Amino acid sequence: MSNQAVPAESAADPAIPGNWSGSENSRNGTTGITGNSTQFISFAIGDDQYGVDIMAVREIKGWTDVTHLPRQPDYVRGVLNLRGAVVPIVDLRCRFGQGLTEATPLHIAIIVQIGSRQVGLLADRVLDIVSFESSQVQPVPRIANGSRISFLSGLVTVDGAMIALIDLPNLLSARVGDEDADP
Repeated sequence: MSNQAVPAESAADPAIPGNWSGSENSRNGTTGITGNSTQFISFAIGDDQYGVDIMAVREIKGWTDVTHLPRQPDYVRGVLNLRGAVVPIVDLRCRFGQGLTEATPLHIAIIVQIGSRQVGLLADRVLDIVSFESSQVQPVPRIANGSRISFLSGLVTVDGAMIALIDLPNLLSARVGDEDADP
């Protein structure tokens, strides 16, 4: 399983081909959306749905063991050697304050490009590639000054499901403590 690009249940989904990578062309025009449409990869963490911009996604891999590094924040599970590149893996469940993920071979790592570096995002499963108009994105309600909200760039409803859109640069920079300040 560790050599597959996506877990078996996702590989059967025509929206997420087995060897999917961000450089390949995904569904084009199937939703009929034109103009300022945006495509996101949607994925699940528990019962919650999240999305990342498809243009930032480089690869989707099945979960494999990672090398743990000392003195890292709890949400950094370790690093993965991806064809010679050392990629840190962020446990999104932990980063969102919901505890550590008990990772199994059914979990996935979404490799994204954030600035000049690649980062892996540990999630439960990939759901779909979704398209929507930029105007459909709603702001995240600011009820309290919670740091978790800064990880999100907006909310969108697609086919009756609410998807929280992740702001990738803020995912790593929000609430950085002294232990994270070293380059």
